Amino acid sequence: MTRPQRLTLIAAILGSGVATIDGSIVNVALPAVERDLGGGLAAQQWISNAYLLTLGSFILIGGSLGDIYGERRVFATGVTAFGVLSIACAAAPTIEVLIAARALQGVAGALLVPSSLAVIVAAFATDERGAAIGAWTAWGGIAAIAGPLAGGAIVDNASWRWIFAINAPLIVATLALVFVAIPRPSRVIERRVDFVGAGLCVLGLGGIVFALIEQPRYGWSSPLIGIPLIGGVLALAAFLAHERRTADPMLKLSLFTRRNFSVGNAETLAIYAGLSSVFFFLVIFLQQVAGYSAIRSGLTTLPVTLVMFALSRRFGALADRHGPRLFMAGGPLIASIGILLLLRTGLNTSYLTDLLPALLVFAVGLSMTVAPLTATVLADAEQADAGIASAINNAIARVAGLVGVSVIGVVVASTLVGDTFTANAASVRAFHEVMIICAALVAAGGVAGAIGIVNPRRAVEAEGCPGGQLVGVPQPAVPGANEAPVAINQLAAQKA
Repeated sequence: MTRPQRLTLIAAILGSGVATIDGSIVNVALPAVERDLGGGLAAQQWISNAYLLTLGSFILIGGSLGDIYGERRVFATGVTAFGVLSIACAAAPTIEVLIAARALQGVAGALLVPSSLAVIVAAFATDERGAAIGAWTAWGGIAAIAGPLAGGAIVDNASWRWIFAINAPLIVATLALVFVAIPRPSRVIERRVDFVGAGLCVLGLGGIVFALIEQPRYGWSSPLIGIPLIGGVLALAAFLAHERRTADPMLKLSLFTRRNFSVGNAETLAIYAGLSSVFFFLVIFLQQVAGYSAIRSGLTTLPVTLVMFALSRRFGALADRHGPRLFMAGGPLIASIGILLLLRTGLNTSYLTDLLPALLVFAVGLSMTVAPLTATVLADAEQADAGIASAINNAIARVAGLVGVSVIGVVVASTLVGDTFTANAASVRAFHEVMIICAALVAAGGVAGAIGIVNPRRAVEAEGCPGGQLVGVPQPAVPGANEAPVAINQLAAQKA
């Protein structure tokens, strides 16, 4: 590995690592933000969902911008914007400003993360690329672990504002490496960017999410809820119609005619809606109801990550040998049992007896699922569509978390006394209702896999997708797909 290659790899790891840490660190800080700026549960939902809304809506076109304007320029732009918006989040005087800054951060993330892989692919030859991408993915996993731990320590010992401000030196270091090591592209590809589709997607999802989050405040009969809800549904219908007609769609609808691709994405939607909601509400519950500190709540989910690191690749190898259907069916059912075990929590929650057993069972089920699920979705697309197939699956995973937290928040708000979690029986009951819904969503994904998935006839490489869309898939799951004529920046969209 040459010195420019090494510096390019470090820049890509730092850039995508900032976004990964930011995505996992925020949940730990939500109770502290609510205490400082107010807003109740709705504000906590918006802080998370504003980012997911724009990230999920723009990630499908974020990668293609690198083909048009050059991956170096798009990567630098994304990194710079993410850094500036991190400072804006840290300095936010009101909850509304923080939410707006988080939404813009999602747009920056849609530029930053896809292009981080693109610069690696451009810098390394084919025979060197696997090791470089492997290092990129591994450090992404480490960042996912470090986020909640660092966030908890910062919140407990300083201020929640530092979880955003700490990005600044990492951004400066990344930009310095970009300008020193990454060469300017020799050519770019002429292609139209589907901004109309992205705009309709944002309006559609935004209208529906606004109605779901704000409904407890205004009620279903209010025009402030009905108009955004109906408008959001109409915008999504217009989005699908536009994607069917446009020459360069961000969402290639023809892929959904393939059985495993369609069923696999339906399973992705159900599972990621459930597991995203588990992580979101668990951290809030532990701090605001069970009395855990921020760092202790951040440490709670560490066993899930460690078990996945230990087992996901092994289950991927077993799925390669025996077919993914068994794992895509059984894994979610085991994970749902783990979620139901969280019903043992209460005002006095023991980590060793109430949380750890549940999280370990959940982690085993998740480890059985993520690699076979992602690999099967990618393998059902033609090799020339591997990049956009991965980007679609990643976008669906992000949108699933967005919708899951929003929809389940309606249930929570109807049970809580007031608009936030407090240490009382109503909050415990609300949390238990959330866990039942999450378990049902994850189990439904398993049922979809059992009924709908057909073991693929051509070889796939689930072992190479250990992190699924939780961390990012380092490469297409079909052998030889790296040599296919795929826009590599679209392929890179999988890591968001």
